[in-house]
Amino acid sequence: MTKVKPFSLFTDFDINLFKSGKHYNLFEKFGSHICTVDGETGVYFAVWAPSAKSVAVIGDFNYWNGSEHELFVRWDSSGIWEGFIPKLGKGSLYKYAIISHNNDIKTEKADPYAIRAEQPPKTASIVWEHTDYTWNDKDWMSYRSQKNGLDKPYAVYEVHLGSWKRNLEAGRFLSYTELANSLVPYLKDMNYTHVEFMPIMEYPYDPSWGYQITGYFAPTSRYGTPQDFMALIDAFHQADIGVILDWVPSHFPSDAHGLGFFDGSNLYEHPDPKKGYHPDWESLIFNYERAEVRSFLISNAIYWLKYYHVDGLRVDAVASMIYLDYSRQDGEWEPNEFGGNENLAAISFLKECNEAIYNTFEGVQTIAEESTAFTGVTNKVEYGGLGFGMKWMMGWMHDTLNYFKKDPIYRSYHQNDITFSLAYAFSEHFMLPISHDEVVYGKNSVLGRMPGDEWQRFANLRLLFAYMYTHPGSNLMFMGTEFGQYNEWNFQSSLDWNLLDFIPHQQTQLFIKSLNIFYKNNPALYEKAFSQDGFEWISYDDHKNAVMSYIRKGHDTQNDVVVVCNFTPAMHQNYSISLPRTGSLIETFNSDHSDFGGSGVNNPKAIKAKKKSWNGKPYSASITIPPLAVTVFTYISKK
Repeated sequence: MTKVKPFSLFTDFDINLFKSGKHYNLFEKFGSHICTVDGETGVYFAVWAPSAKSVAVIGDFNYWNGSEHELFVRWDSSGIWEGFIPKLGKGSLYKYAIISHNNDIKTEKADPYAIRAEQPPKTASIVWEHTDYTWNDKDWMSYRSQKNGLDKPYAVYEVHLGSWKRNLEAGRFLSYTELANSLVPYLKDMNYTHVEFMPIMEYPYDPSWGYQITGYFAPTSRYGTPQDFMALIDAFHQADIGVILDWVPSHFPSDAHGLGFFDGSNLYEHPDPKKGYHPDWESLIFNYERAEVRSFLISNAIYWLKYYHVDGLRVDAVASMIYLDYSRQDGEWEPNEFGGNENLAAISFLKECNEAIYNTFEGVQTIAEESTAFTGVTNKVEYGGLGFGMKWMMGWMHDTLNYFKKDPIYRSYHQNDITFSLAYAFSEHFMLPISHDEVVYGKNSVLGRMPGDEWQRFANLRLLFAYMYTHPGSNLMFMGTEFGQYNEWNFQSSLDWNLLDFIPHQQTQLFIKSLNIFYKNNPALYEKAFSQDGFEWISYDDHKNAVMSYIRKGHDTQNDVVVVCNFTPAMHQNYSISLPRTGSLIETFNSDHSDFGGSGVNNPKAIKAKKKSWNGKPYSASITIPPLAVTVFTYISKK
């Protein structure tokens, strides 16, 4: 019988970094690694289990027998068990059989650092390598920083890979390879700039949508191999589309093979249930106070950016991390050392993680899903912030969707609901999200929220997204919204692509495609998306007509655009708007265009600004405003 041989990939420096929480490349040391030792090829295993009495590698190579391949514990009190098993290779199935000092508890755990896992409901880890994939995205990676900066366009398509489309004949998911052949050209044709994947790290339970992760380093095997997933990202990059991954460092499930109670102790989760158990999701919360756990999580973020060429991480549930009283009643939480409700360890972790990411990679972004008024989420760490690149603008999303649900006849009484976001729009770098969370659990689809007859519902949908794209910030919409999905999202089935047999849905899809093109081609809509300098009100107080108007500005004033939003079905002729300078207005985008299913009301000729003061500005112009529409004019100054 081939025995385990003593061998280590760790240096003393690695151990010191790990124990101090400063090792950000643990994936190069922990897990399973094919290598050659003393002339023999095999697999080196390393796992952190400080409360274990013994740790053995079990797998298909030893009939899952825990007495065959026991690992050696390191002498340095690091809690690391390791060893080399000759003659093993790529594709071997394995787990760790752990006997704890804690009442001799026996567990069988998947490898926390495994880079491939069995397809659920199976739970074993798989010995695998990254080295047998050749990337073809050299061009993208060379100019990514010019495509992915905060002054560049962000039109993000959020997608759940298992339900975007399905192979109906076989009744199964599309594979990563099939998605590369279908999803990539679709988003390229639709002119999205980025795609955001809901979690693809291995997870056991489909109804969790991927937000309950057991394999943080393994792309889910539901759709193929790690190399297949690399090829999907590669295909997006070759199509000039950035890739953002949902990342969940906030909590993890208690499945028997996962991280919970890993070595018979609260190893990854906080031992105090007030900090270590999430009541909303019935899941476990990472112990951000433990240095080795911080190293695990930061290494995980670095791993996806390094090995998978990912361009950004959208960090899930940040609010649940930074507040000790999140979803807890009095008595269910304890204040921090200063008497506040902030989780100081989690805040420190997020700062350190963002610093590590931005210091290591050029041209990437981290995006916080953070739903509170916590200050400085997107401020740099050196200025006291959390260090994120962007933050989801949840307040805008709630106010906007609530406003759009109202019958237009009542909107004049709620003008403040649609203008309020501009009072705080520049307090953070905001991304405007219409995400998966807004089309589930009885909330209805976005189209289903819209009031009125069929024409008005589609007009309202166009109005919503044209307003969104011209509002300061970046943009994200969930799959299916781009063609007017009628039904709520169902993770168990495909989107209703058959709707594209009908003209209103075809026109809506064309509208979103045209909107993406217009957005990408107009620097005023993104160059100063996070700066007060990029926005100027024309009018926010025309409550009577439920009309608002503003100017969006880029680096060059010749690129400025004037935006006029009409939130009712009433058309307005000879409507006066104030302007700060002389020049001409040329209509360049109109959500009421007949090609999109609109009524076709427009401004066919250039409109010259008159030297006539109006509403506090020295110039004015008289325009036609179509019903339930956004009209955008290029504002050309007179030279």
